[in-house]
Amino acid sequence: MASVIEKADTKYHIPAEHELGVGAWAWGDSLVWGFGKGYSETDVHDAFNATLDAGITFVDTAEMYGFGKSERYVGEFIKATNKRVYVATKFFPIPIRLTKGQFMSALKGSLRRLGMDAVDLYQIHFPVPPMPVEHWAGALADALDQGLIRAAGVSNYNREQTIRAHHTLEQRGYPLASNQMEYSLLERKIERNGVKQACDERGIKIIAYSPLGMGLLTGKYTVANPPPGTRNMQYRSLLPKLPPLIDLLNQIGAAHGGKTPAQVALNWTICKGTLPIPGAKNRRQAEANAGAVGWRLTADEVAALDEMSDRIKD
Repeated sequence: MASVIEKADTKYHIPAEHELGVGAWAWGDSLVWGFGKGYSETDVHDAFNATLDAGITFVDTAEMYGFGKSERYVGEFIKATNKRVYVATKFFPIPIRLTKGQFMSALKGSLRRLGMDAVDLYQIHFPVPPMPVEHWAGALADALDQGLIRAAGVSNYNREQTIRAHHTLEQRGYPLASNQMEYSLLERKIERNGVKQACDERGIKIIAYSPLGMGLLTGKYTVANPPPGTRNMQYRSLLPKLPPLIDLLNQIGAAHGGKTPAQVALNWTICKGTLPIPGAKNRRQAEANAGAVGWRLTADEVAALDEMSDRIKD
């Protein structure tokens, strides 16, 4: 099986040039995002191409997204381009998966779907019992030893779990490259529970998922026009509080040449030192996401957004 990833020494970290990525959760997922109802494989392929055309080459997927569909799409899309793509995917340690052999089997399944010999970043999706985080960190180190992955990451790990995983990998001579956490102007828990500090101190990159608050920070949704599906119930109580924050995002965007609320919200996460991975269902959304890079909020603007965010969430 020919690898589509160039052989290169990445030093087991995420390369610094990646400021923004794209999350491929919606590429094949019908349960949460309604794949096949309003958007199709053609649409997400267009989103992929538009993302690369904008110079954004970090793609995050997982074996659970669309039950393997997302990985297959990512692999097929990469085969159709000559551009270098940095691919991150994830292992889900459901309770019936207890052994490193099962971990390795899942990794090889992901590699088959992606059409790769090695993946740039492999992450433990959740710290699910009964196996301790040290067990799966050891499995990541084994995969690094075998050259099947180029960097090791985790996702949804709290401060203690992150430190323990980092220590286990360090004992094997590898860094913990990343911790993928929900992070946005509507979800700043990692700033308060020690996760972000622990990662910053150890050089562990925070990959920010749902950086647009599941679409709420685009300004598209209101009480009169709530998001569809499960997001409606999840965020119904938050919608009436959003207008002041959306207004501020609009004001700041106007000061930067007409940036949208979503672009300002994404730039805020970049200014916080994280790597946001917004989703994109089509070319238009991918092009809009790309407008979040190439400029920076001022320190005063970041502080104003912090203050408004605190007011919304209190």
